[in-house]
Amino acid sequence: MLELTAEERAAATGENGDGAAMAMRIVAEAARLMGAPRLIQVASAHIDGALYHGDSGTLFAEKLVAGGARVAVRASLNVGSLAPAGCAAIRLPPHEWDMAERMMRAYEAMGCEPSWTCAPYQAGHRPTRGTDVAWGESNAVVFCNSVLGARTNRYGDFLDIACAIAGRAPDYGLHRPENRLATLLIDITGLSVELRRSDVFYPVLGTILGRAAGSAVAVIEGLQGCTSEDKLKALGAAAASAGGVGLFHVAGVTPEAPNAATALGGAPPRERIVLTPADVKAALAGLSTAGETDRVDAVAIGSPHLSLAEIDEVERRMAGRRLAIPLYANTGRHVLAPLEAASRRRALEDAGVVFVVDTCVVVTPILPELDGAVLMTNSGKFAHYAPGNTGYAVTYGSLGECVESAVAGRLVREAQAWI
Repeated sequence: MLELTAEERAAATGENGDGAAMAMRIVAEAARLMGAPRLIQVASAHIDGALYHGDSGTLFAEKLVAGGARVAVRASLNVGSLAPAGCAAIRLPPHEWDMAERMMRAYEAMGCEPSWTCAPYQAGHRPTRGTDVAWGESNAVVFCNSVLGARTNRYGDFLDIACAIAGRAPDYGLHRPENRLATLLIDITGLSVELRRSDVFYPVLGTILGRAAGSAVAVIEGLQGCTSEDKLKALGAAAASAGGVGLFHVAGVTPEAPNAATALGGAPPRERIVLTPADVKAALAGLSTAGETDRVDAVAIGSPHLSLAEIDEVERRMAGRRLAIPLYANTGRHVLAPLEAASRRRALEDAGVVFVVDTCVVVTPILPELDGAVLMTNSGKFAHYAPGNTGYAVTYGSLGECVESAVAGRLVREAQAWI
């Protein structure tokens, strides 16, 4: 039985205005449906619901604004359907453009930060370990839980903004310490160190993790000394796309897993998976849908949004060369600003890089319409969503292969073996 405090009941009945009342009632009803006994205070939110999927979302946001709703906690915004900071041309019909713009303005009017990125954790929004928050967007959720050690469930569209306005979230799921313990152990110690250090491996491992775990919590053994924040970002994004993963642990790396035994709560795992090179090869092959072809019409990287370090790596690999086909670099305005300050954006654009800022090529129509088109990417998330969202078949590869293919205008594979 859900119990509200006197303050929460007063908010739900309109003491703080109609918008705040609607938000509190939404959060309370979600808590009741989840079987939560109470609501808990949250320190921040990340809002996924400002991405236009239909007029109802815009009208919902504007109703909150009309009711005087304002966020009670820090609330960053995920990507939108438009690009106020500038990027490639977006091909939305006039009505959808107008409604998408109205939606974005409504969320800003409620006091949300115009961050417009799916990687808020790399734009300065980094809640501390053990902090309860209400985050949306699957990759942001899994990073927040796993790498930062803050606590959030996967808050869907519209519940995310309701939590931000109410400053409350249901007390269930990954907010509770007992639900954060791993039950699945994935052992990758038998794979080569070269592979475990390779950037191409992490979306593949994330895909395996997502399919094996579903929504269960896993601990990975064997990545000590091999990873980085950007690699963990790629791992989590693929795991959250391939499955319902909201939290994973990496033994000796992530904050709640000084070792596998601690992540498991001292209990034996319910399931243990020992990955082999054959497992990795099979998962790798499954990320490509284009078949045996060297056709590449465009390259897209940056899902989740590219960090400045990843842009640095792209620039290094380009080595001053021009691209034969466009390379769409999806990133946030927090990365674009320092690039512009150093005049690097213009140089990269002159060489053929197309910056996609505040949005990405998979959530809004940017890629040209071409028959039989093939998109190359190093993103596990793009590999999962691009065929359905863009109509492009996908060829998956490493960042190095993506850059070389963009330079050559056709598929180029690196000389070294994958495994």
